[in-house]
Amino acid sequence: MKTIESIIIGGGPCGLSAAIEQQKKGIDTLIIEKGNVVEALYHYPTHQTFFSSSDKLSIGDVPFIVEELKPRRNQALVYYREVVKHHQLKVNTFEEVLTVRKMNDHFTITTTKDVYQCRFLTIATGYYGQPNALEVDGANLPKVMHYFKEAHPYFNQNVVIIGGKNSAVDAAIELEKANANVTVIYRGSEYSPSVKPWILPNFDSLVRRGNIDMHFDSHVTQITEDSVTFETNGVSKTIDNDFVFAMIGYHPDYDFLSSVGIDINTNSYGTAPVYNKDTYETNVENCYIAGVIAAGNDANTIFIENGKYHGVSIAQDILTKKQSPLES
Repeated sequence: MKTIESIIIGGGPCGLSAAIEQQKKGIDTLIIEKGNVVEALYHYPTHQTFFSSSDKLSIGDVPFIVEELKPRRNQALVYYREVVKHHQLKVNTFEEVLTVRKMNDHFTITTTKDVYQCRFLTIATGYYGQPNALEVDGANLPKVMHYFKEAHPYFNQNVVIIGGKNSAVDAAIELEKANANVTVIYRGSEYSPSVKPWILPNFDSLVRRGNIDMHFDSHVTQITEDSVTFETNGVSKTIDNDFVFAMIGYHPDYDFLSSVGIDINTNSYGTAPVYNKDTYETNVENCYIAGVIAAGNDANTIFIENGKYHGVSIAQDILTKKQSPLES
C-alpha cells in the first residue's frame, strides 16, 4: 500500500488545477486518471473550437497563447500537456479507481494497478464519460452514438441528431459540410438559448435553406437498423436512417459518488452532489469535489473557466486542516 497525503481522482483541467494549488501549499499530491491527461478533451470533435478564449482556459499561471481568440482542441491538448510538465505534476495515467473506503482519518483507494492510502481526497471526474440515456426502442443499437468525432465517415449517409444545444448544433453543421443528409430532432419549441450566438446564425441559415431538416417539439419513439420514428405534436413520422447521434447531455457518475458516501441531492433544479460552497468539501470529511462535477446535471453553470478556481479553496482548507492535529 502506498501512502500519499492527498489524491485527486481525475486529470482534467480542473483536476490539474487543483493539484497545482495543493502543490503550491506543499501538499504531497497524486492525480489518478483512468485515461490520459484531459481525457475528455481528447474525445471532443477533432476540429472543435472552444467557446471560451484561451486565457479563460489557462491554469497554473502558465500562459495559453494562440493566434486566434478561441483555441482549438489540438491546441488545448498541447497546452495541458505542457502544464503537467511545467509543474512536474505526479499523474498516474491509465489507472482506474475501483473503490474508495473511508477508514478513520484516511481513505483507502483501490485501483486497477495498486492500493493507496491518503488523508485528503478530491474527486474531479467531470461528467463527459456518462452520457444521458436515450430511453427508446433501439437506443442500444451500434449505430446510435453519444459522441461526435468528425464528419467524414457520414458522407452521403442519412444521419439523425437528437438534441438542440451546442454539441448537437456543432455536429449538424460539420455533418452538413460533409454532405450527410442531416435531420435534427429536438424537444424544444425553439432554438435553445444556450446555443452560442456566433454559431446559431450559420445553423439557422442551413435550416432555412433546407440543408438541414430541423424538427422542433419532437421526440424519437423508435430506432431500427434502417429507420428512425419520431413524433411531432402527436403526429408520427418514420424516415430512412443510417446513423444516430444522441447529443442529449451527460451527467456525473452518481453511483461512484454514492459509493464514496457522498450525498446526492435532487430538487427542482436537478441532481447534484452535496458540498460546502466555500470549501467544496462534501458531507464525507476530507473528501472534496472540484470542477464541473459540482454542477451535477446542470452543465451550464460550471465550466473549465470557473471550475479551475475550486482548487484554490480546496487547497486552503486542506492546509488549515494539516495545521490542526488529527483527532485521536
